[in-house]
Amino acid sequence: MTLRRGVLCVGSVIVDFGKVVDVYPSLDHLATIEEVSVSTGGPSLNMAVDLRQLGADFPVSLIGAVGEDDHGAYILSECTRLGIDTGGLLRLGGVATAFTDAMVERDSGRRTFFVHNGANGLFDAAEADIEGSGARILHAGAPGLHATLDADGGSGWVSLLQRAQAAGMHTNMELVDLNPVLQAELSAPCLPLLDSIVINEIEAGSLTGMVAQVPDADGEVDWAMLETMALRLIERGVSTLSVVHFPAGCVAADGNGRIWRQGSVLVPRDQIRSTTGAGDAFAAGVIFGLHEGWPVERCLRLGAAAAGACIADSHTSAGIKAAAVCLSDAETVGFRGAGDHDKS
Repeated sequence: MTLRRGVLCVGSVIVDFGKVVDVYPSLDHLATIEEVSVSTGGPSLNMAVDLRQLGADFPVSLIGAVGEDDHGAYILSECTRLGIDTGGLLRLGGVATAFTDAMVERDSGRRTFFVHNGANGLFDAAEADIEGSGARILHAGAPGLHATLDADGGSGWVSLLQRAQAAGMHTNMELVDLNPVLQAELSAPCLPLLDSIVINEIEAGSLTGMVAQVPDADGEVDWAMLETMALRLIERGVSTLSVVHFPAGCVAADGNGRIWRQGSVLVPRDQIRSTTGAGDAFAAGVIFGLHEGWPVERCLRLGAAAAGACIADSHTSAGIKAAAVCLSDAETVGFRGAGDHDKS
């Protein structure tokens, strides 16, 4: 793998419509949309965009599908602007590019997603040229958004990861929030084929049968429970590194049973514009560091810094700066503590 270079991002390619509302209403009630933004989105596309935002000087490639529409053209234009290779990005006729309406509550920054899967549902990774890529890392995401890959219990994802590992790539996966039963059905078979996984506590809970309450960034966190969750992902097949992130920070475990903790950035609440994309930004920071051979603690610190930069902007990725700047800004603001003691 050391002779390889770059990150190949495969899977969800989406346009995000961020809509800031004064309050999230109950059924049959009204809320006011105060701000609308358009951004690139989806676990695969966000990883590619965020790596470039972080200043990655290694190749970044994207494999997936968009429609032959204005949204697809927007994605291709953004990738060209950022220097992302879209040679593997299919343009499909008769179907819309996938899009998400992300409804963001103004004061809390909490968001609710409404997704139209469009072209993502027709994407078949079996046709993708995985073996021809010289990438060091394959990043895949996300089960539950791709009808073709999700068929037969996620067999398309399993095949994709098998091919990537056989080609000599480090494999990583991101998830999205699904019904826990469906999440386990589609994603659990992938765990033995992953070198790393970077997911949130809800997704990790679906794969481990555990529940960790982390209500908000400043709420009480059961760090020991989250560490156990990360270790259980290793026990269930992830070979090198499992990372579980949540508003207050993250935990990680490796194949030797070592564990790490990292607190999130102390972004003042009145400076939080939207949490949309924060998980993807965190994952991009970790993958950036893994590609560069950084120690785990530094990877987690960049992940937290990238997420902190992300939430200060209403767009999905626009707030993310170069890695060194993200880290410097985060050090200036400070990080939350990581429980009773720092395990990193």
